[in-house]
Amino acid sequence: MDMLDIYTDYLICQNKYATATGLSDMVDGEFSHDKVTRFLRQESFDSKMLWKYVKPAVRERETQNGVLILDDSIEDKPYTDENDVNCWHYSHAKGDVVKGINFLSCMVRYDDFSLPIGYEIIKKDIEYCDIKTKQQRRKAAVNKNQHFRQLIQQACNNHVLFEWVLADNWFGSKANMEFIHDELQKSFIFGIKSNRTLALSENDAKNARHQQVRTLELEEGVIYKAWLKGLTFPVQLLKKVFKNENGTTGTLYLVSNDMHCSAERLYEVYQKRWRIEEFHKSIKQNASLEKSPTKKVKTQCNHVYAAMIAYCKLEMLKFKTGLNHFAIKYKLIVRANQIAMQELKNMAC
Repeated sequence: MDMLDIYTDYLICQNKYATATGLSDMVDGEFSHDKVTRFLRQESFDSKMLWKYVKPAVRERETQNGVLILDDSIEDKPYTDENDVNCWHYSHAKGDVVKGINFLSCMVRYDDFSLPIGYEIIKKDIEYCDIKTKQQRRKAAVNKNQHFRQLIQQACNNHVLFEWVLADNWFGSKANMEFIHDELQKSFIFGIKSNRTLALSENDAKNARHQQVRTLELEEGVIYKAWLKGLTFPVQLLKKVFKNENGTTGTLYLVSNDMHCSAERLYEVYQKRWRIEEFHKSIKQNASLEKSPTKKVKTQCNHVYAAMIAYCKLEMLKFKTGLNHFAIKYKLIVRANQIAMQELKNMAC
């Protein structure tokens, strides 16, 4: 086994903090913690290597009706020194700015099978002084939407089969829609924000009579033909009302460039986007993404890659065992505790 294989197994098995010393202890000192540190410091993993790793599994299961799902997440690292990747980002989930590593994932899904096939870590590598606050700030030379388009292009270059591109309203920009529609000639389903302006007739669009979507009296579950402001082609618009876990209701607005899709089919396909939310949850809780004390940019980036590989291993085990990621992790922990209890009994004898 190479170091990547050993390290990713360790990320799945351990349940506290993923440290070089912890891995060395787990293998009874077969190699030193310095070897683990050198591995994380010297290797250079990236999105292309992730695709090389998952390609055989994707090719085995790919179908024409696959979906490409993109979303970002943040690995919280509030107590680690700031650098180009571990810095301040706006968290959509928390509605606030948090300190951590922001990464954008691209996942392909075929029925119940899904794997990440590309990713980018957002690097805020330009420092500047905010004119209003006089404080030092950071921004990225390549923004998130540029990475978004690059990841989709990478999937196309790798001949990944997919029918739809799915993303939430944070990626529903004019540039992203036009890229998918005009350059790739693919279909998309995006969420849009309630303040997005559009017209429900071509005549209103030509005369700049646009309205915010939340001000329109739209019937739930009905498809409307709409013209988003600035977009050169019409889209289908769908409103869905849903209940949150706390009993409150929310409204979701979806748009698609597929003008022949029914409302039921549109919403059915978009619901497949939820798999990437499960991916972000599992990679953090089951693949030790947020449990690494790495401090340097390179080691932090390599740990993110290793956590992605660990997730892929869990996904393969899911089909082999019939257990989900959390059940697999729990089974490993129970087995470890059983061995620990037996060892305790042996020590007491």
